[in-house]
Amino acid sequence: MIYIVLNLVPILAATMLGLVLGYVHHRFARGSARTPSPGLIVTAALGEFWLASILAGALILAPPKADPWIMAVGSAVVIWAGFVLPLLAITLGYRGVPVRLIARDCGHWLILMVAQAVLMKSMGLVPPPT
Repeated sequence: MIYIVLNLVPILAATMLGLVLGYVHHRFARGSARTPSPGLIVTAALGEFWLASILAGALILAPPKADPWIMAVGSAVVIWAGFVLPLLAITLGYRGVPVRLIARDCGHWLILMVAQAVLMKSMGLVPPPT
């Protein structure tokens, strides 16, 4: 996990981007965003940090099989399709959330993850020492 420390600045930038995109998403999705509780803000920040950290690890480990930018965006899409999409679809579907809202939230996370990947790739990521 040393790669998190080595890439703290890009990961924190991606975390902030995720929080901003989440705020914008909820503001426009509901017409107005309610002020979140301090506990929710902390939980969202920690969750966004962890997701950005995992994505950074995937970007660092992506094999050089294609253009680095294609691999960066592709890694975000694969993680989204493999984990985020099914998790949201199952959990929100089980709770009876309408399909259009599930699709909207899934789309939000896809945009967010691709944006984070592009940001971290553009800032540069440092692989851990071998």
